[in-house]
Amino acid sequence: MTATTKVNVAFAESSRPTVYDDAVKLVWRPLDASGGVREIVRAGTLAANSHNTQPWRFTVSDTKITIGPDFSRRCPVVDPDDHHLFASLGCAAENMVQSAVMLGFKAEAKFEAANPDSITIALDRSQPSNTELANAITKRQCTRAEYDGRAVSAEDLNKLSTAGTLDGVECLLVTQPHRMDAILDYVVQGNTAQMRNDAFMKELIGWIRFNDSMAIEHLDGLTARSSGNLSLPAWLARPLLRFVMTEKGENDKYAKQIRSSAGIAVFASATNDKSGWIAAGRAYQRFALLATARGIRHAFLNQPVEVDSLRPQIASYLGIGNRRPDLVIRFGRGPTLPPSLRRPIQAVIDQP
Repeated sequence: MTATTKVNVAFAESSRPTVYDDAVKLVWRPLDASGGVREIVRAGTLAANSHNTQPWRFTVSDTKITIGPDFSRRCPVVDPDDHHLFASLGCAAENMVQSAVMLGFKAEAKFEAANPDSITIALDRSQPSNTELANAITKRQCTRAEYDGRAVSAEDLNKLSTAGTLDGVECLLVTQPHRMDAILDYVVQGNTAQMRNDAFMKELIGWIRFNDSMAIEHLDGLTARSSGNLSLPAWLARPLLRFVMTEKGENDKYAKQIRSSAGIAVFASATNDKSGWIAAGRAYQRFALLATARGIRHAFLNQPVEVDSLRPQIASYLGIGNRRPDLVIRFGRGPTLPPSLRRPIQAVIDQP
């Protein structure tokens, strides 16, 4: 039994860690070169995903892995057409393709129009090879903190742009302060609209894990400490939330975070359909892995693309015509925060 198997059995038998930092070490441990196909799945579960809902299911054989949606984990208010859900599947697919190289496989991700709800990862054996992207998989995180305001070098910007351009997805980098302030205006408008939407707030709060115990119990969701917030008992945190998480406070926070960033990246796919959303997720994930390898942090700013009335406005500002802006992130150099947790692979693998 490999170290990977032992860890997942431990989680499955509920003998999980009681200390958050210990859980982090298990979830985000380095990839196990002896882990085989199931370790590729574990790499997939470490991908970015909306609200850390982990909305995926995997079917595994010796020659392929199929990634499908788990609609029981969808967010119908913030993501009514499942755009973010399918982008999350794309993120998982890219992690799996990148990890396969390290784990002794050549992997190719395929989206078949005949089965639009799934992605197939075709596998062939090959010699293991370390790459900077594969090594970044267990280090990547969305860092919701202020950065240090330093510019990213032209060389790194060029590499990030190249990494984020994949399968017809355009990666637009915005580094001019006046243009970043213009995007900030859209973020503030989007955040304001969402915070005034009771259904949105109810859905968001349902995915917040207010303390370490909740995070370890669920192994999903938005952990307080991963957002830079205090870990509090749920009975105390829930009633306090409306006083702490205010419209003005959140908007001011986003203003500080964006103005401390080196730039903003917008990912826009060629088509506004599941294949395009998956491609946008893959492109973002590759960008995120390269950024991580270069010591560059990032975090999502998706409010303008989540509010229907704002989406065409920011698309017009960015000059992308009728294309849908899929994902918006800020990036820069700064500290790390405690990572979020993930469910064990037993919880996400279906029998073929």
